Amino acid sequence: MKQMRSIDEVNKNMDTKNLDNELLKSYKEALKDEEFVTLIKRLKITDDVAIKYTSKLETTVKELENCKKCRSLLECKNKMEGCVCYPKVNDNRIRFDFVACKYKNKALSEELYSSNVFEEPLIIKNARMSDIDLNDKNRAHVIKWVKNFYTNYQKNSNIKGCYLHGSFGSGKSFILASLLNELARKKVKTTIIYFPEMLRNLKESFYDDFDVKMDLLKKTDILLIDDIGAETVTPWSRDEILGTILQYRMDSKLPTLFTSNLTIEELEGHLANTKNSIDIVKSKRIIERIKQLTEDLELISENRRK
Repeated sequence: MKQMRSIDEVNKNMDTKNLDNELLKSYKEALKDEEFVTLIKRLKITDDVAIKYTSKLETTVKELENCKKCRSLLECKNKMEGCVCYPKVNDNRIRFDFVACKYKNKALSEELYSSNVFEEPLIIKNARMSDIDLNDKNRAHVIKWVKNFYTNYQKNSNIKGCYLHGSFGSGKSFILASLLNELARKKVKTTIIYFPEMLRNLKESFYDDFDVKMDLLKKTDILLIDDIGAETVTPWSRDEILGTILQYRMDSKLPTLFTSNLTIEELEGHLANTKNSIDIVKSKRIIERIKQLTEDLELISENRRK
C-alpha cells in the first residue's frame, strides 16, 4: 500500500535515542500501511504514543479490515466473535476494548433471555406469572403491582420499576422474574442478573467482553438486579459498575427492578462500607438513583425455600 508518511518525518518528531530499536523498526514498517496511518490520525495520537502500541493497533486495523468483508457472525475471523479490539485514548495512554459489531448487537437484541451472557438459575428462567401463589394475602399488593406493570408497560415509556425487599425466601425473585419472562415472550428485551455473581462475571471478563456485557446491562429494555446487598462492596463495584449502569438507565428512562433482603435505608449503610473506607456521600448517590428508578415495595411472608 502507499506509504502515507516519510520515515524522515517520523524520526524528526520522535526522540529516537529513548526508543527501543525493534519497536521503532516495527512502527516504521507499520506506517507503510495507509489504513494504519489513518487509524493513527483518527485517534489523534503522537508517534511517541503510537510506537508503544504498534502491535495492538495493527490488530485493530486487521480486524476492521475483516469486518468490511464479513456478512454474518458465522464468517467472523476476529479474536472475539462479533467484536473488534478497538483503542480508546486517555491521557496519552491507550486502552483496548472489545466493541460489538452490528451482527453481534443484532444477535443480542434478538435473544429473549440473557442466559448466554449471565446464567440464570433454572427456577428463575422457568418462572411464569401463572405459577405465582395467589393464596398468601401478604403478597397481594406485590402481585397487584406486577399485574399493573405488565399491563401498562410500553417500550420506552417512563414507567418505574420497583425495589422489592423483605424476608428471606418469600419469593421476591420468583415473582419479578416471572414478570420479566412473560414480557420477554412479547419480544421485550429483558435481563435478569444475580448481583454478586454478575460482579464476579464482569471482573473475570475485564479483558475479554466486558464492554459488551456492560452495554447490555445499561441498554436492555428491562433489567432485574436480584439480591442487591448480598455482594461485597468495593469502590469499583459500587461506583464504576452499579453507579454507571443506574445513571445510564435513569437518563434513558429504562425500567429497573431490584430485589433485596435489605430495606433501602439498610442498603445505604451497606453500600457506604468498603474494606478500607466508609463513603456515605457515594452511597447516597446510588440510593438516590434507585429511588428515582423505583417504587418501594415490601414483602414479608413465610420462607418458601423450606
